[in-house]
Amino acid sequence: MHTGSPSAEGDSCIRGAFCICKGRTMAVNTQKHLLEIPPPSEKDWPKEEEENFFLLDPDRKRDVLPQPLRMIHKLVMQVFESAVEIIEKREMLREAQRRKVQPVKCFPTAEFQVTERANCLAVSGEYVFVGLAVGLAAFSRCDFKDVCAWDAARTEICAIHASDLGSECHVLLAEDEMGLAWLFCFHKESFLLIKILNEVEDISQRSPCVEVVLSRGGDYAGILLQDSTKAWLEVYQLPKDSWLAEMEKNAGAAEELACSDRRSSCSSVELPVSAIQADVKLDPPELLLTVRPPKPITGTSFKGPLDALKEVDDGSMLGLGYNHLIKDSQWELQDAIFSSTYQEYLEAEGVTKEEIPRYATFHFLLPSQILMGPEMKEQPDTPVGIGVHWDGNHNFCFYLLDHSLKDKAGSDLKPDVVWPCAAPIACSAVSSCSRYLALAGEDATITIWDKHLGYPLCVTAILEERFIRSIHFLYGSAAASDETCAADPVCPIIQLLVLCTDSSFYLVKAPKAGKSSITLLSDRPENPNLTVSAVMPVLAFPSAVLIFCWDGTVSLMNTDTSQTVYCFCTPPSHAVAPAWQPVFTVDSVNGCLLLRGDEHQQEDEFVQSKATHSTIFLFDFNSYPLKEAFPKKPDLSLKPVQELQWVERCNIFLQDRFGFLPERQQVLLEMEKQEYWDCLQAQAAAMDNEREKVKGEKKQ
Repeated sequence: MHTGSPSAEGDSCIRGAFCICKGRTMAVNTQKHLLEIPPPSEKDWPKEEEENFFLLDPDRKRDVLPQPLRMIHKLVMQVFESAVEIIEKREMLREAQRRKVQPVKCFPTAEFQVTERANCLAVSGEYVFVGLAVGLAAFSRCDFKDVCAWDAARTEICAIHASDLGSECHVLLAEDEMGLAWLFCFHKESFLLIKILNEVEDISQRSPCVEVVLSRGGDYAGILLQDSTKAWLEVYQLPKDSWLAEMEKNAGAAEELACSDRRSSCSSVELPVSAIQADVKLDPPELLLTVRPPKPITGTSFKGPLDALKEVDDGSMLGLGYNHLIKDSQWELQDAIFSSTYQEYLEAEGVTKEEIPRYATFHFLLPSQILMGPEMKEQPDTPVGIGVHWDGNHNFCFYLLDHSLKDKAGSDLKPDVVWPCAAPIACSAVSSCSRYLALAGEDATITIWDKHLGYPLCVTAILEERFIRSIHFLYGSAAASDETCAADPVCPIIQLLVLCTDSSFYLVKAPKAGKSSITLLSDRPENPNLTVSAVMPVLAFPSAVLIFCWDGTVSLMNTDTSQTVYCFCTPPSHAVAPAWQPVFTVDSVNGCLLLRGDEHQQEDEFVQSKATHSTIFLFDFNSYPLKEAFPKKPDLSLKPVQELQWVERCNIFLQDRFGFLPERQQVLLEMEKQEYWDCLQAQAAAMDNEREKVKGEKKQ
């Protein structure tokens, strides 16, 4: 008979239950039949066919299908979900396009016909020069009437550059389809062929021209030549002063010849015959520089450090790296170690050996602290140097154009200044005032240099895996205005437009005081027809850029708002041609866009014959309310020095110090530096003579 109290019995039961829940057995209050959890077994699992089977997920009520049908159902659902995602994305794009500000359409303000196919355009002064399928043509900008034509060589002009020399005289540099570089002088409505720059007597020895550049003002001309194995750059000095004197001397005869040509062309519909002044002989240009690509660095040819020291000029700047003491065996050992360590990566990427580049990008540069020699006279509007970078090369090289300072005895011209970069240079740009230089590397790194002061304003990079196609300075900063460059305000903001190969746009802002920024203006277009074919900044308006697309649209973007505010449209009967390589030019002086358009043709007409004429449309920026869309930014007011930040004060102090830099450089050049290097070289020569003397005594 159990004599325990009820409370004690209840406590024992609770303790026993607690022990069972914990999975433990105790000597007190242990029952005869223990409660155990049976081990799971597949045969005891509930079957879907059983009546008492319950679905935990109500959505699976109709999913009771055999296995092959389940897989098919899964694939169909994936296709359906993908289609829904695509539809939703398109709907979002349509909604964004609908909410987007629609650009204002602008139609041409004037047009004129060209009897041949127009390949290129150039504006100089009051004339529009057109490179045709056969020759050249000049049109008056006032009434767009053809004033002269040149077709003596029956050659197709592919590129043309023009510059106004004053006194109604213009210099033209053209490139034809055969790779010939033609130099013309246009005076009193007549063309005069001066010289074919790469003409040789033996045609088999001719080197075709692949690029022509004319300096602003017409002082220099540069052409890039190629042959089967190598490439080089030739820079010519144009004697424009003697040309102007000679043309003024023969002005009377030129006017009579031009009038006779105009009278003979009154009854003809075609372009007038070229007016060439046979009695006028102009001085040919002078070959100033021949720049060749840098050779691959090989093993040293010096026997010791003394021989290498003799080849050093003054040691004041970096070179191309040829004067080193690394032997061929050391290069081979280093290459073997590198190849064995990274063999799998080299095989995957297919790395090839370094080759001599065959293409270069070059710019004519105005005077700056970097390019001014001690004996050079500064002329603000005349280039004093040329900047060159070759494809696949890390170095940006500067060459002075003062041939009196050059040693023409050597075969290879050495650069005066070398700026090495961490990655091969993909593209470059120079501001209109030539003070700022932008370099873009193949690793999407962008550097903006101030050539007057010699230090970088900005070093940034595109974090996405994209390749840079071109870079352009924009108006609205000191980079695009000559007056602003000369004034040099305290904190100008340099703006750089970056175009990538996938047609995405970036805007880089580099203030002289503060951190730089990079902003995505437009991402890669979903529609392939919106691929960008060309861009051109409009220097007449701040933050304005012309964008040409494959579908033939020409839009004007405001980079401050990332919005397309205007669209320049041709008449419905015409289209931009060719859309993937449009023929256009921007007249920054008069503020207008010249664009080629071809008339639409039926399919049978296009098959039978090709279009033999073109229409040039003129879009005058002053005829549209562009000033409202691109208001000029207020000029930075010059504050007292006491109100400026410390960074701005330091910039002003450095600029004042740089004003005395030429004098200090002259003193160092004449005294300390030159004496130091002369002493070293004299000591090296004395040691060399002593070594030769010892060798002679040993032989005796």
